[in-house]
Amino acid sequence: MATATIAPSQETTKKPPLILTPQAVAKVREIMATQDPLPAGLRIGVVGGGCSGFQYSMAFENQSGMMDKVYSFDDLKVFVDATSLMYLNGCTVDYVETLEAAGFKFDNPQVKSTCGCGSSFSV
Repeated sequence: MATATIAPSQETTKKPPLILTPQAVAKVREIMATQDPLPAGLRIGVVGGGCSGFQYSMAFENQSGMMDKVYSFDDLKVFVDATSLMYLNGCTVDYVETLEAAGFKFDNPQVKSTCGCGSSFSV
């Protein structure tokens, strides 16, 4: 399993609010290596929208924002804004490949319902 550490300057808890599996970390690094210039890390967040009210977002970032918490998963920096932290607490991000599809999968214990497309949720 990927080891998570919290940047000392922004430490809030000993346990990170979300988990990235080794498969997710490896895939992010693989995609990140194709970017020019090389990003500083990955932003994971929750934004309004989708069929059920919220949806997850992932994007590369060059630096953290003023309200971000910064976590490290095997030296991969992950930036999460304060608002998204409320919705991502306890969430596991994995990367899965099947015969039908491949992609990042969010397993969030706070989710009460999801839509048919599987990319939006409500809490």
